[in-house]
Amino acid sequence: MNNPSSTASNDTLALIATRKGLFRLDNNKQIHLVDFIGVPVSMVLSSATHSHWYAALDHGHFGVKLHRSDNFGESWQEVSAPSYPQTETEDTESSDEATGETAKGETAKGDSLELIWSLAYANSDNPKALWAGTIPGGLFLSEDGGESWQFNESLWQYKQEQGWFGGGFDQAGIHSICVHPTDPQQVKIAVSCAGVWETQDSGKSWATKSKGMRAAYMPPEQQFEPSIQDPHLVVQCQSSPEFLWTQHHNGIFRSTDNAENWQEITEVKPSVFGFTVAVHPDDGNTAWFVPAVKDECRVPVDNQLVVTRTRDGGETFEALTNGLPQVNAYDLVFRHGLDIDTTGNQLLMGSTTGNLWLSDDQGDNWQCLSSNLPPIYAVQFIK
Repeated sequence: MNNPSSTASNDTLALIATRKGLFRLDNNKQIHLVDFIGVPVSMVLSSATHSHWYAALDHGHFGVKLHRSDNFGESWQEVSAPSYPQTETEDTESSDEATGETAKGETAKGDSLELIWSLAYANSDNPKALWAGTIPGGLFLSEDGGESWQFNESLWQYKQEQGWFGGGFDQAGIHSICVHPTDPQQVKIAVSCAGVWETQDSGKSWATKSKGMRAAYMPPEQQFEPSIQDPHLVVQCQSSPEFLWTQHHNGIFRSTDNAENWQEITEVKPSVFGFTVAVHPDDGNTAWFVPAVKDECRVPVDNQLVVTRTRDGGETFEALTNGLPQVNAYDLVFRHGLDIDTTGNQLLMGSTTGNLWLSDDQGDNWQCLSSNLPPIYAVQFIK
């Protein structure tokens, strides 16, 4: 697909994936339609240094599609979407109404791709190397920009053995992929619901990294089980990758030792529940969250939209509200609806009600850029 109004990365500040298409935010803070009008865009991946950008589409009944741009978003072409192995067959029988003849055959059976929920560049030495995390819980690697995919069997085996299950979706899904900034063989992924996993050999082997996470929704004797944890999103500090944060279904957790241990942070007002988190690229002690009422009423607490920020590793938090609606606010920010730029100063946030806010000062003040976009699934600065 092509759109003559699209421009290259030097005029694009961020991409905005919505329920009805892909939009871009330019450096003058103007919003433009990019492509895929009317189609849900579940995830995007872009970079100022990678000419290959990606947009994952959810066509519902017509399936999941993946598009790539090889010119910083000026035009898009469809590439292959990941596909699950079809390892079983079942006998089939069909009848021809005209002749009355019956034909027998076999149909392949197996899991099918429901959503591309996360995308990440896999290796800076190969600009076409790409990770994709999906529902129902599969991880895929492409070495050729999405032309072909390798299904990660070793991780899938754990999923099958442990019975990973869904959180907001019926089936388990991989929503977070953190590639170590200096060692691309070291990758962490997060699963709803199966906790955090790490490979140190590019996916050949895996180990669970959920120690310290607690799932209050389980019986007391099972609350610390790694395979039932529901991290909503995991982020890693780029300059200090041993610092990680997660917004968990049960609250806020942080790690300062490369996910070997997680510490729960409690007593954060107005709530420790939410879906998204952002970490400062150069300060692992600084992170942002968007709290909401838990479970049965997923709206801002007291209908006041708040962003919470810690600068001291979770010892204290500030409630940031300047420029955010404090009356009749029903905005929910999804997992990928908050992002931070490479300077650590700009934050972009999009909500389920189509509101888009930008902060130029680490969240102290927010400017509403639009209040009539489609529901926003993901925002991403061009980094």
